[in-house]
Order: sequence, then C-alpha cells, then structure tokens
Amino acid sequence: MAERLVVIGGDAAGMSAASQVRRMRPDVDVVALEMGTRTSYAACGIPYHVAGLVPEVDDLVARTPDEFRNRQRIDVRLRSQATAIDTAAGAVEVRDLARDRTYTLGYDHLLIGTGARPVRPPIPGIDADWVAGVKTLDDSAALAARAASGEIRRVVVVGGGYIGIEMAEAFVERGCAVTVVDAAPQVLGTLDADMAERVRAGMEAAGITVRLGVGVQGFDDHRVVLADGELPADLAVLGLGVTPNSGLAADAGIDLGPRGAIRVDRRQRTSAERVWSAGDCATARHLLTGEDVFFPLGTIANRQGRVAGINIGGSYATFGGVIGTAITKVCDTEVARTGLGEAEAAAAGFEVVTAVAESRTRAHYYPGAERIAVKVLADRRSGRLLGGQIVGGQGSAKRIDTLATAVTAGFDLDRMVDLDLAYAPPFSPVWDPVVTACRQALRTFSQGRS
Repeated sequence: MAERLVVIGGDAAGMSAASQVRRMRPDVDVVALEMGTRTSYAACGIPYHVAGLVPEVDDLVARTPDEFRNRQRIDVRLRSQATAIDTAAGAVEVRDLARDRTYTLGYDHLLIGTGARPVRPPIPGIDADWVAGVKTLDDSAALAARAASGEIRRVVVVGGGYIGIEMAEAFVERGCAVTVVDAAPQVLGTLDADMAERVRAGMEAAGITVRLGVGVQGFDDHRVVLADGELPADLAVLGLGVTPNSGLAADAGIDLGPRGAIRVDRRQRTSAERVWSAGDCATARHLLTGEDVFFPLGTIANRQGRVAGINIGGSYATFGGVIGTAITKVCDTEVARTGLGEAEAAAAGFEVVTAVAESRTRAHYYPGAERIAVKVLADRRSGRLLGGQIVGGQGSAKRIDTLATAVTAGFDLDRMVDLDLAYAPPFSPVWDPVVTACRQALRTFSQGRS
C-alpha cells in the first residue's frame, strides 16, 4: 500500500506542503482535509474585496479543489473537519460535515496547517447580526454585499491592528463614516509609538475617527458600548487579531510554544513522530533573538509549507526564520516594519541607537513626491542594524525590503550608508530615505564610540 500524507487545512501552508510532496513523490497518496468550501485562498485580499477593488470573491482563490484533484492528484475533501489525532496509531478522526458521518483516516505523515482563528472575546452582544468577524471568503462576500447595498453608512471597527485598519480603509472606499476603536494607546502595536502616531494622523486625515485607550464593553441595538459612552453603528467589524488554531494538536499531546502555537523545529517537525506543522498555527524562529515566535503571515505560511513538503518528500530543507517584516496601507498612508522595535530590542537585551529621517519618495521637484518617514534601529555596541519602520505616502512602504534584506544579512550602519541604491528623480531623491536614516543613526553611533 502506498504511503499516505494527510494534510489538515487546505490553505497556504497545507496546500504548499501537499503540492511539494506531490512533485517529489508521485507514488504518495495525498489527502487534504478542509473544513470549508474553498482551498488556497488569499485571506489577505478580503479587505480589498469588501472595498470593491476586487470584483468577485472567487478572484481571491489561487487554486480550486478541482485543480488540485485533476492537475496534481491531491484528494481534497471539502467540508471535512479533523476532530482528533491519534499519534500512536497514526490516524485522524474526520467528521464529514456534508454527509453527517465520522470516519478514521490513517497516515504515514501528517501535516497540521490549521491556521489561526480571529480573537472573539465574550463581550455582550458580540453575536448580533450587525457585528461581523473577518475570517473566510464567505465573511468577505457577506460584508461586500452589505457594503454595496447602500444601507451601511456608519461603521465601527473594533481593533487598530493590521486587519482593523485595512477594514477601516475598505469602508472609507465605500463612502461610509468609519470609527476605529482600540483599548491600546496606539494603532499598530508592532510599531514604535512615534511611528504609530504618524499612522493615526494619516487615518484622521483620511476622515477616519480614531478612539484609542478605550475598550468596548458590549454591542446593543446598533450601538457600540464603550467605557465612556456609545457609538451608533449600522455595522461593527471585529479586527482584534488572531490566535493559533492549535487545539487539535494540544489535545493530541503535541508540544505548544509561544502564544499557544504548535512548536516546530527548523524542518517543521513537531514533538510527535511523523507529524509536521506549518503556517499560522505554528511557531517560527526569530533571526535576531533566536527565540520561537508566533508571526502569522501568508508569506511565512507558504515558505514553511514548502520546507515541510520537501522534508516529507524525502529530501532535506530548513526554514530560515523570520524578522517580523510586514507591510500595509490605510487610505493614502503606507506602513511597513521589519526586525525589532524599541521595546522588543530592549526585551532581547539590546541597547539601541535610533534615527528618524523625514524625506520625500521622489526628487522634490518631480511631480507626485510624497512625504516619507524612515526610522532605523541599530545595536549601540556593534552598529548592527536591528530593524526599521516606514510611514509615508505612495511609494514609501516597499523600501522596507531594503532594510529587511540588510537585517537578515547582518549589515551594520557603516555598510548601510555605502549601499549602491538606484536613483532617478521619479523614484527617489539622490539620497534615498533609507540611507539618510542610517546616516543619522551612524552619527549618533559614532559619537558614542569616540
């Protein structure tokens, strides 16, 4: 009998691993269990479908179940929920939701790619029909239909993280009055406070009302109840972040790591024999601190899934790690970050020098030059670049890739200021803002050395 790989989860990590195994091992029986009705879809694109920028919800699907079945001979089983894992027997209990039956599926290798689930606290009224979560493409289709109906005029977004500000932008695009509420003192908690303040200012310039430092106590008859009053709303959208969907693994006795994510080694192996994990349910190693972290992003999920697939397929690969690179936008304000922020660096034992450079995305005389602020952080002892953050207008945020590459490569400030970056007036000032920020940080670093 052929070896069997069972994949739990039909999205980025799971299907990346399944596809890799199929390429390497045509003889392996590959079965993918997906609780929903779609595979390999871009959840990151949901806000842009809700905004109307992506016309059809199925435009977000990268590869359909039929494509996996017909092109790659991957047995995709939709509406199939894994309910238990028996690592000793090498078997998964499966609930067939469509046929209302339960069966057992044996495996030689198991890949857990169950992803993350949205945070949904037990707040009174949170299950009201005018309070919406954002997880699946069905959620996206429902929100887009409501937004297009013209009946939604006032929207309150609960949460000022990435998904929160992206959903705020989506409803601004729809012409709604939008308020973002967060109990934290700033939006985007992965940014330093000074850079987050620039994001807040950009949101308010776009007409978004931002209420920080105030928690939501309940939802009552189209009113969002706050500690200091109420906000009327036709629709409330939850954007409170995600947590690893690791309960199935925990119940099977598999070790968990930070924030309850499934602990994996650099080959994506879990603590259980022949059981692997990847994606938003799994840990990753931070390149700067060496610690296991939980960092749910589609790019990481695809990379980890590929590594797991190579190893399951009989070859050898390791996952290189993460440095927390992320990028987004809210209306006209682009935002990106990589590496460590000030609080993270301090917690990791670094003493840092920082600098913020304010510049333009293009030569000042070229049409369309936008403001940009670049913050860099470096180790005070060695001058090694530890991280960077960018907030600015169009053409700002993708400069984070220069900083991410440099952090990964271990560049110090001396090397950063000597980078041979491209220049032409439509793309950059003569001194790119990234280099300008590093020059300012180098001056501070050099003064400390003398």
